[in-house]
Amino acid sequence: MERHWDVIVIGLGGMGSATCVELARRGVRVLGLEQHAAAHDRGSSHGETRIIRQCYFEHPDYVPLLLRAYELWGRLEQDSGRRLYRQTGLLISGTPDGEAVAGARDAARKHGLPLHDLSAPEVARRFPWFRSPEGHSPVFEERAGYLAVEECVRAHWQVARAAGAELREQEPVVDWQATDSGVVVRTAQGTYKADRLIIAAGAWSAPLLRDLDVTLRVVRKVSGWFPVSGSMVRSESACPTYYFELDDGAFYGFPSLDGTTIKVAEHSGGEPVADPATVDRTVRPEDVASLQRFLTRVVPEAATTATRTSVCLYTLSADHHFVIDRHPAHSRVVFAAGFSGHGFKFCPVVGEVLADLALNGETALPIGFLGLSRFRSGGDAPL
Repeated sequence: MERHWDVIVIGLGGMGSATCVELARRGVRVLGLEQHAAAHDRGSSHGETRIIRQCYFEHPDYVPLLLRAYELWGRLEQDSGRRLYRQTGLLISGTPDGEAVAGARDAARKHGLPLHDLSAPEVARRFPWFRSPEGHSPVFEERAGYLAVEECVRAHWQVARAAGAELREQEPVVDWQATDSGVVVRTAQGTYKADRLIIAAGAWSAPLLRDLDVTLRVVRKVSGWFPVSGSMVRSESACPTYYFELDDGAFYGFPSLDGTTIKVAEHSGGEPVADPATVDRTVRPEDVASLQRFLTRVVPEAATTATRTSVCLYTLSADHHFVIDRHPAHSRVVFAAGFSGHGFKFCPVVGEVLADLALNGETALPIGFLGLSRFRSGGDAPL
């Protein structure tokens, strides 16, 4: 007899695997489908690290979701027996009226979060490796740090399976269809039926959501690991995570994990990708040129020849904010997309939201500002 599922989840990266955890914990019969292997490096949920922070400069309405995410990451650490989060603090440097510093201060003020203003001499004393540009007003968030991203995804797979979820690798979805009684999902290996469907397919979301009037644009991003030495790598706590908003782009990075290099990436920019399945993963000299300029200007102790590089993908919404909602034409279908390069830290709370929406049709978590209703026809309205 063909098995019938309560919920099918398409995409088992950070968001989809977290959703499977939440559904399985609630006793739901859940099938998760992933076109690649677990914790693969083809999309957005891979690599060593992702920044996690609370004074969210993108929009203060994210903060309640972040506080819940911190709780759920802690629970996942306990359930999986893996260390996933490391608190290092975050140095944000930018002009006082720029998005990063002004936004972080706004979020801290509205939600009563600790955020420390730093003078140029204080930055030089506490973080002597960085050169904060003239005119910047740096701030420091002590509660920030980073997540071990692939360990987080593996932990989600581990806990979801232990709770009863069936997760299948190397099974790409061909299409899906909503019916009066449920949904039908067709893959390269078979056809599956369920009461509900959740789509969390990252860079592959647009074809699965093609009947929605929403812009989802995929861009190619390159990270580099550059040699450093001395006090910058002497201990795990010597260097914090950091984010610099400069006149030629926004750049971020992490403490050294290997004792010899630091990871640096550019949050701004990105090369458009027509098809995430065929993205060019060869790193060209021009891909790291902006990172080299950043290091020369801000981290002069670092070498500018990368020892290794990595390619990942951002899926950008029109306003660079998440899009999480029920499908307007199919009440049994829920989706999350367009995380725009700043979504991974939210994985467990997004999983909770998607489980709520799929099972109950609503959620008590404050996600109204992330819904489809904010877009005009054409999908280009601001938040």
